[in-house]
Amino acid sequence: MNDIGAVLQARDLYKEHGQGQSLVRAVDGVDLDVPAGQMLAVMGPSGCGKSTLLHLMGGLERPTDGEVWVAGRRIDTLNERALARLRRRAVGFVFQAFHLVEELSAAENVELPVLLAGGSPRAARRRAAFLLERFGLADRARHLPWQLSGGQRQRVAIARAMANEPLVLVADEPTGNLDTAATLDVLRLFEDLRTAGQTLVIVTHDERVAATADRLISMRDGMFVDDTQLAGRTTGRLDGLIGLED
Repeated sequence: MNDIGAVLQARDLYKEHGQGQSLVRAVDGVDLDVPAGQMLAVMGPSGCGKSTLLHLMGGLERPTDGEVWVAGRRIDTLNERALARLRRRAVGFVFQAFHLVEELSAAENVELPVLLAGGSPRAARRRAAFLLERFGLADRARHLPWQLSGGQRQRVAIARAMANEPLVLVADEPTGNLDTAATLDVLRLFEDLRTAGQTLVIVTHDERVAATADRLISMRDGMFVDDTQLAGRTTGRLDGLIGLED
């Protein structure tokens, strides 16, 4: 039975690829509850299933078996149209490779989700201007992605993910293409979002990212091998990361 107090939930979740001797269980019978306002980091070696888990929880993939719930609503049984509508409104996605539309300016990239969700052009412009100002990018609003640094492009991608005020922000290796300075910039941004009550689930191989979370899950072979509540908030931890080399 689902707990309506949790933003994200998984129950006996499986994702299989292939069949017979080539069968691979990318996610192998996991249960997960993510309460509102928590910053959860998921770590593990390459191929352990952490990105697949994130895609299942965000509705980008469907499980082989089990249940996925977002804000008390089961999503793995939704049809494609209903699932796409829920993703647009309830889940924000951030990826390692940014996935910005190269032909659109920073502001236009952030406006796009609002327009796709049925918002007016005026509302989209207002929301984009607010987020770019909040994320320190107001002077880059008219720049195309190729005119921005890697850190700036990731901040635009995060602004785009926040355009429709999602219940949860999910990020897959969001600092994987960034140097140390840009990584710290993105982590400060995540901390600001979490302080404001945003729920975040971040898949990472970077211990600097994991160290700033409230909770750390370690995965191996599609299963959880450790689930640890980390002590305290990130206040002061980011400063301790300054000076670390990639």
